Amino acid sequence: MFDLLVKNGQFVTPSGIVHKHMAVKDGRIAGFLDEKDKAEAQKIVDAKNNFVLPGVVDEHTHFDEPGYAEWEDFYHGSRAAAKGGVTTILDMPLNNVPPVTSAVRLQKKAAIASGKSYIDYGLWGALIRTNKKDLLGLAEVGAIAYKSFMCDAGPDYTDLNLEEIADRLSYLKTWHGLAGFHCEDYQMLKEAEEDCLKQGKTSRQDYLNVHSVASEKKAVADLIRIVQKTGTKAHICHVSHPEVAALVAEAKKNGIAVTAETCPQYLLLNEEDYLKRGGIFKCSPPLRSEEARKKLWQYVADGTIDAVASDYSPCTLERKDESGPKGAFGAWGGLSGVQTTLQGFWNLAVEEHGASPLLVAKVLAENPARIFGLWGRKGALLPGFDADFVFLDAERGWEIKAKQLEYLNKFSAFVGLQGTGLPVATYLRGRCIYEDGVFPEKPQGRFVPAKLPEPVE
Repeated sequence: MFDLLVKNGQFVTPSGIVHKHMAVKDGRIAGFLDEKDKAEAQKIVDAKNNFVLPGVVDEHTHFDEPGYAEWEDFYHGSRAAAKGGVTTILDMPLNNVPPVTSAVRLQKKAAIASGKSYIDYGLWGALIRTNKKDLLGLAEVGAIAYKSFMCDAGPDYTDLNLEEIADRLSYLKTWHGLAGFHCEDYQMLKEAEEDCLKQGKTSRQDYLNVHSVASEKKAVADLIRIVQKTGTKAHICHVSHPEVAALVAEAKKNGIAVTAETCPQYLLLNEEDYLKRGGIFKCSPPLRSEEARKKLWQYVADGTIDAVASDYSPCTLERKDESGPKGAFGAWGGLSGVQTTLQGFWNLAVEEHGASPLLVAKVLAENPARIFGLWGRKGALLPGFDADFVFLDAERGWEIKAKQLEYLNKFSAFVGLQGTGLPVATYLRGRCIYEDGVFPEKPQGRFVPAKLPEPVE
């Protein structure tokens, strides 16, 4: 007897949309059955002809616990994610105090999330100037990847210069470790921002000018050259512009081992939103032109950009204030979107561009699982995988409203967006974790460690 039988769904699998029934046993997908197959189950759920997608694997989030729990915590952040169809997050090693630079710190963060998270969670480790000796230890306790910056990340999180990047990538290669990079050029940003502040130029347009496309392109080009020269691999975080994506496309064409993500904000919003509406729309890299927004879609559609991740980076509303001496430069540079990624991207891809639901599953679940070593456990509706899935009502219209958000701080740049196609129920390992505004009493999320490191032969 199966534990669960999901009937009457349009199941979005890697090979196509399956009109069968899906059986679940011991938290995993047991297989797909025809109507003629006689199957007994302890529970039967009617999907009501909704699309059934694999649970979203959001590879880039900041649930700011420990350290900034007043910005977001695992309890509220995971509820928001579950409501939005996310079943696994890969959480960044900042903003945390202390940042996750060692095995001990990663284990402490995993323990903090235990019993609080409604969804499963993997954890990135830090890659900073001073923790080379800790990188293998991080892998041994389950770090999913390593986050590094090519620009100033603040006093507690040092960037790496190009020589250090080459050295660390070569070291990570010895056990197939993966590093992800925030790609904006350190010197270009530092000099431009210092010049602006000296002149008292602190407007939103000044911020956009400092965080230029040229800075992002230079950092990406530098990283690609390093990866090619060292024969290593790297992941490029939050690609914001089609000219940056074009560099990734050329690198892939030449067999260079880079993968890349973009974010809903770069596909749904533009710089005019920021200029006219303020700090809530500030992110880093920043929003780009409307023309760039439209062109970036093509690089998602053709597979150049592997994944779409929220880069959920919340804060208190006060941290978005621009009235201080630094003006726009002083406001927090992150957006809140983990709850609304699936619905926003579905509307863009399927409703506006006529793309297949298979593309949605690929960039929100399958590719993230493959890139970060979770394939076989997460990322697809396939036998043996965790039974993580979401019902999406393709006919349901929506408007994002602040009162609907489960975040600790209920504001978002995405408030006011409208579309069609809404996640209505989310399941984690075969158990419902959200439906019709209701969550289970006890969070059921688990730490999902990476596989143990394997030495390169």
